[in-house]
Amino acid sequence: MNQSPRIHRLSFTSSDRPEAIEAQERLTAIYGNHPIDDAQVVVALGGDGFMLETLHRTLYAPRPIYGMNRGSLGFLMNDYVEDGLLERINSAERAVIHPLSMTVIDAQRRNHRALAINEVSMLRQARQTAKLRVSIDGTVRMEELVCDGVLVATPAGSTAYNLSAHGPIIPLTAQVLALTPISAFRPRRWRGALLPHNARVTVEVMEADKRPVSAVADNFEVRDVREVHISENRDLNLTMLFDAGRSLEERVLAEQFSA
Repeated sequence: MNQSPRIHRLSFTSSDRPEAIEAQERLTAIYGNHPIDDAQVVVALGGDGFMLETLHRTLYAPRPIYGMNRGSLGFLMNDYVEDGLLERINSAERAVIHPLSMTVIDAQRRNHRALAINEVSMLRQARQTAKLRVSIDGTVRMEELVCDGVLVATPAGSTAYNLSAHGPIIPLTAQVLALTPISAFRPRRWRGALLPHNARVTVEVMEADKRPVSAVADNFEVRDVREVHISENRDLNLTMLFDAGRSLEERVLAEQFSA
């Protein structure tokens, strides 16, 4: 039976936090530090935000990413332990995720495109609530949503902003996306929807001059938008590595039972 080649070439990258920079120096002294083009795995040292940055930087030259927590949050990271790193990586479990593609049309009718690993969110820019029309696969499903905003989250991102907005936690294998309102005023009791992973979501901004709205794909923002199109990009496969027994699937499942 063919086995995957043993991983031994690592590329370390760190956030700008002092503890992350120090960790990179210590680990480089132990394991070396290969250029990313020659590395089998990228080791990201920081928090969840830095993991997202690293995934974005390697979108078109994909390498498995093994994160170690040297930040404030660590849901997407493994524990920081210097010893036995190669053994941990070689026995790690893989989580393959697909980002969302966002296409935005702004007030000047310009197109902007970006990818989101966690979520695409639309947010009011001013004191007045946003007024949005939501369509799924070309059919209007909500003629008027008055709210602070709305977001579409991937399963991997369902425990981030989506959860804070009272959206559902989604198992990675569920093949659905979360459509979650942010502080909905009307209809007040609407709590969102679960959509097939291949759904095409369109959100139109109504009364846009009076009620300006921005669109954000992870950390990429476009202001004064008129229309946003969101769909899953199945052509891009992003791989994160997690210590054996602590897979991302297990973390997402456990999060549903946390207090």
